[in-house]
Amino acid sequence: MNSQICWKAVQRRDALARPRFWYAVKTTGVYCRPGCPARLPRRENVEFFMDARDAQVRGYRPCRRCKPDQPDTDWTERMCAHIHAHLDGDLTLQALGRFAEMSPSHLQRKFKASVGISPREYVNQKRLEAFKRGARRGDSVTESLYGAGFGAGSRLYEQAHRRLGMTPAEYRRGGAGVRVRYTLGKSALGPVTLAATARGICAVRFGNRIEELRREFPDAEFVKDDAALLEWKNALLAHIAGERFTSGLPLDVQATAFQRRVWNYLRTIPVGETRTYSAVAAGIGQPTAARAIAQACARNPVAVLVPCHRVLSAYGKKMGYRWGSQRKRDLLQSETGAAPQSFPELAGR
Repeated sequence: MNSQICWKAVQRRDALARPRFWYAVKTTGVYCRPGCPARLPRRENVEFFMDARDAQVRGYRPCRRCKPDQPDTDWTERMCAHIHAHLDGDLTLQALGRFAEMSPSHLQRKFKASVGISPREYVNQKRLEAFKRGARRGDSVTESLYGAGFGAGSRLYEQAHRRLGMTPAEYRRGGAGVRVRYTLGKSALGPVTLAATARGICAVRFGNRIEELRREFPDAEFVKDDAALLEWKNALLAHIAGERFTSGLPLDVQATAFQRRVWNYLRTIPVGETRTYSAVAAGIGQPTAARAIAQACARNPVAVLVPCHRVLSAYGKKMGYRWGSQRKRDLLQSETGAAPQSFPELAGR
């Protein structure tokens, strides 16, 4: 670390200064980011650190203006943009470390603390999204896989299979060859759509949402099958009505690694209890990922069975529910006093 280069970055208030560093002011006892808007200190009162934790160990406290102990959104945006632009290139931890000018282990910790998942999981997630876009454009499976940066290995093909819930070829064909059974029910909170594949329940949504599913998989075979799904539907409706729910229904949901961790945690929240987004973030070991927790809740494909309605915003506000704030309040009210329940973890898909 060159102290002259670092000092010049502090003078320029260069928030994207590289290499990344923090500076501390001896006279105030605080440490800051190089882009901090606070009044510039005198050079002789400044020392530099490559890791914020080193500054904390030396007794410095975080600045209240630039919040150097919070995730570095500028750094995160730059790393994510680099990954998006090089999905077909070398995105190993070592290569990303060279780009960020930090050790692979340091990058791993910082990226996971900021984004909520590891760099590898993020790369795989973005490559899968790129594959989906290519497949929907009509590109061949091979073109889509290579264009997304997957390569030709069978392990990567199987990974796409697990996360899509079908083979890449089936996905490209809009779900052709996949049978989705569905049924409609009348719950205490309005109509409910329940859909399932051969593996388990893939969708629970309030209202008649079959057309939404058809749009995502226009060539899948959708079959209304009230008789086959009657037991699952009755269990779901009973639970919505506030009755005891003891059996874990099988689920077949598409999820990123981070979403799966969040959803599994939500299924451990006892009936009648709630958690804040921050509490869930701490519960999965990612205390700075509250915003990502909210996004995972919003993308929950199986309402009630993954109880995202039990997560509240700050100060206990019952807001931010995909199916409406009133339904959220009604669900929580119906669960008050119900017996605790337990669910098996979501399978790794």
